[in-house]
Amino acid sequence: MNTTPRTTSRRVSTATLVGTALESYDQYVFAWLAALFVGPLFFEPLGVVGGTLAAFATFGVTFIVRPLGGLVFGYIGDRFGRRVTLITTVTMIGLATGLVGLLPTYAQGGWTGAIILVGLRLVEGLSLGGEWGGAVTMSAEHATTKRGFAASMPQLGSPIGSILSNGVWLALFTFVPYEQIAEWAWRIPLLTALPLLLVSVYLRWNLPESPEFEAMKAAGTTTKIPLAAIVRHAPLAFLVAIGAALLGHGSYTVMNTYTLNYGAGVLGHDYMQMTLALTIGGVVQLVAIPLFGVWADRIGSARVVAWGAAGTLIAAFPMYWLIQDGSFALLIGIMVIGGILPTAAWAGLGGTMETLFDARVRLTALAMAYNIAAALAATLPFFLTLAATSTDNAWWHPGLVLTGLSALTLVSAVAAHRMARRA
Repeated sequence: MNTTPRTTSRRVSTATLVGTALESYDQYVFAWLAALFVGPLFFEPLGVVGGTLAAFATFGVTFIVRPLGGLVFGYIGDRFGRRVTLITTVTMIGLATGLVGLLPTYAQGGWTGAIILVGLRLVEGLSLGGEWGGAVTMSAEHATTKRGFAASMPQLGSPIGSILSNGVWLALFTFVPYEQIAEWAWRIPLLTALPLLLVSVYLRWNLPESPEFEAMKAAGTTTKIPLAAIVRHAPLAFLVAIGAALLGHGSYTVMNTYTLNYGAGVLGHDYMQMTLALTIGGVVQLVAIPLFGVWADRIGSARVVAWGAAGTLIAAFPMYWLIQDGSFALLIGIMVIGGILPTAAWAGLGGTMETLFDARVRLTALAMAYNIAAALAATLPFFLTLAATSTDNAWWHPGLVLTGLSALTLVSAVAAHRMARRA
C-alpha cells in the first residue's frame, strides 16, 4: 500500500486511539461490575462485606501489576518494536475482559470462576501496563508535524471508553429488569469487548513500524536493558514524568469514582443524575482533548499540562462547595468544568512525557512512569475515606486531595518544560 507519511500518521493515530478506547471501556465496564455484581456472583460464601472487599480487590489488582506490565512490554517495545507491543497488549486486554463474560458463577462452578477471574484480571493488568506507553510512543514517532497533537490522540480513549461503558450499563438498567441483569445480562457488557477487539487488531495489524525504531534497529543502537539506562541517565526525568501523570489519573478517581459515590451517598443527589452528569462531562472531553492537542503544538505540551493543573488547583475547593446543594444543571456544570481542567493535563501528558526520553528507552520510561502514577492514584480512595472520617465528611475534604494532586503535577510540568528546552 502506497501511503504518504501524513496518511500513515493518521492511520496510526486512529489505531492507537481505538486501542486505548478499548482499554478504557474494559476497565470502566468491570468497575461497574465490581461495584454491583462481582461479590454476590463470585464470592457468595464471603458474605456481603467480604464479597464487596473481594470484588474491589479484583478491580484493584490490575493497578498493582501494571508497573510490571510496563517493564515487560516496555522492554519488548524498545528492543523488538512498538508494533508487536501494541498488537499483543490490545489482544490480551480484549480477551481477558471478554472471557470474564463466559465465567461460571459461584452457584454454577464453585470457586473455579473466582480463581479464573483473578487470573484474567492479572493478565489484563499486565497488558494495561504496556498499552498506553506503546500507543503514545507509536503515535508521536509517526507524526510528521504536530507531534503534540498526535501524542494527545490516545488520550481520547479514556472519555470514549467511559461514555460507552456508562451507556451500555445505563441501557441495561433501563430496559432489563435488575433480577435478569444479576442472573445473566451482566455478561453482555463484557462480551462486547470481543467484537471491539477484532476491530482494534484489524486496525493495528497492518501498521508500519515506528520510523524512529527502524532507524535505531538499522544502526544497531537499541538498548539491551532500557530500565538500567533510565536509572543511569534519566532518573530525574523519570520522577518528573510520574508527577506529571498524577493529576490525570487521580482526578478520575476523585472526580468520577469518589465524587459519584460521595454525591449520591452523602449529599443525597440522585445516583443516575450524577452518572448522567459525568457522562455529559465525558462528551465535552471528546471536543476538549483535540483542542488541547492543537494548543500543545502552539505552546508546548508541558505548558498545557501546567495550565490544566493550575486551573484545577484554583477550582478544586469552589467546586466541592457548590456541589453541596446544587441543582442537576449545576451538577452538570461542575462535572464539565471539573472535567475540562484536569483534561488539559491529561491531553498534554503524552507529549510532555515523550519529550523527556531518548527513543531508545522511550516506551519503557513512558509505560512505567504512567503506570506507577496509576498505581499511586489507585490508593486515593483510602486517603479520601480517611479524610472523610477525620473531618466528619466536611465539604472540603475531596478538594484537599485534588489540590495536592494538582500542585504535584504543576511542579512536575514546569520542570518538564525546562528539561525539554535544555534537551
